[in-house]
Amino acid sequence: MGEQHSVKFPQEVIDEYAALGIDLPALFSAGDLGVRMGVQIVEASADRVVGTMPVEGNTQPYGLLHGGASAVLAETLGSVGSMLHGGSKKLAVGVDLNCTHHRGARSGLVTGVATPVHRGRSTATYEIVITDEQDKRVCTARLTCLLRDVDPNGSAA
Repeated sequence: MGEQHSVKFPQEVIDEYAALGIDLPALFSAGDLGVRMGVQIVEASADRVVGTMPVEGNTQPYGLLHGGASAVLAETLGSVGSMLHGGSKKLAVGVDLNCTHHRGARSGLVTGVATPVHRGRSTATYEIVITDEQDKRVCTARLTCLLRDVDPNGSAA
């Protein structure tokens, strides 16, 4: 669970971050929480972010996928899309997450696909659809991120 793998990025994104000496896979990863939960980002661009997460290990007491686990997957994917939209001079910070849980999942992998609803200068909003292995919708989420300027020292201004 949580092993590193190669994420498919658009070439212009790879070039932009390589010129700055930034490790793209580390920057646009699921982070420590996502690694513990087995989140894998499969594809990443500002137009579409795809990731998976195992149900096993991420369930609530009834044996169903925990709603909070779906929220982690959704926020991870929407944040990656927002960061890619903002580019290397912006930092994406989640400010609103809404999740509607449609059905339970008991096993296998769930897949999330994040697509933009709004991409502005200071905010980005993504819809994230999470489905089970039968392509049935498990959760629909919406994430809005604030896009903050990065100061020359690398932190949010």
